[in-house]
Parts: sequence; structure tokens; C-alpha cells
Amino acid sequence: MLQVKILSILFAERYALRRLVTQAYQDLLTRHPELQIEIREIYDPSTIGQYARVLSLPTLVINEKVVSSGTHPTREQIGSWLEKAVAP
Repeated sequence: MLQVKILSILFAERYALRRLVTQAYQDLLTRHPELQIEIREIYDPSTIGQYARVLSLPTLVINEKVVSSGTHPTREQIGSWLEKAVAP
């Protein structure tokens, strides 16, 4: 199971990134039908600060590795990061 964290103090930023993660996950299910992910949204500034310096722009963490911070990644980028996290 992949652990995905979406960090931002702004709801809209978390919502937009969550949609992209969900879409990328759906794309991966065709190649990895057994794949499961757990998505957590984090909006506590002190917790966000453990991963990123920017609180309002989204940060994406997959299996405790920051893959994106302060940017808006594309669905394809997210899919690539999820794919790498699945690889043994």
C-alpha cells in the first residue's frame, strides 16, 4: 500500500492535488490492479513544516518522500512518481 500525503493550509490546493492523485491512481490500476493507496490531507502548519517551507502551495509526499513542493504537478508527473513508488 502506498502512503500519500497532501500538505497545504489551503483547502483548494489540497482538493486540486487530491483529484490529480486520484486520477493518476486510476490510470495505474490498469497495470497494477492490486495497488492500494491511502491518501491523507494535512493542513497543520507545524506538520507541513516538517516536510516543506511553503505552507500554502501544495506538497506531495509518497511513502515519506517529498516528490513535489511549492508547485502544481501534472497528472502525468504524479503517475510517474506513483509508478516509481510501486517498483520494487
